[in-house]
Amino acid sequence: QVQLVESGGGLVQAGDSLTLSCAASGRTFSSYAMGWFRQAPGKEREFVAAISGISGTTTYADSVKGRFTISRDNAKNQVYLQMYALRPEDTAVYYCAARWLLNSGNHLNYDYWGQGTLVTVSS
Repeated sequence: QVQLVESGGGLVQAGDSLTLSCAASGRTFSSYAMGWFRQAPGKEREFVAAISGISGTTTYADSVKGRFTISRDNAKNQVYLQMYALRPEDTAVYYCAARWLLNSGNHLNYDYWGQGTLVTVSS
């Protein structure tokens, strides 16, 4: 079992930066791929970024490429999402998710989820 707890959400203005954190339980954290997804009101959950276990390979949605950076600290069992140049359309609840080893852009492939943290970007 992996338990995930996100933090770092809040209200920011367009163009600002924000870093989300996800704390994970478990002794095999480094072997889990970690993903960030988001869901805006009335919209489906969408992929944001992911980082694989062991190799740390990263993937990004086109909408955030060049603005967001995913990283992990296996010693601290943490994964981060650094968000720059935020836009109003980035407003959503952001979720951290975990699956074994290989990252994926499909939320259906993830086994564990956090409760989410709200990011609101005002124009």
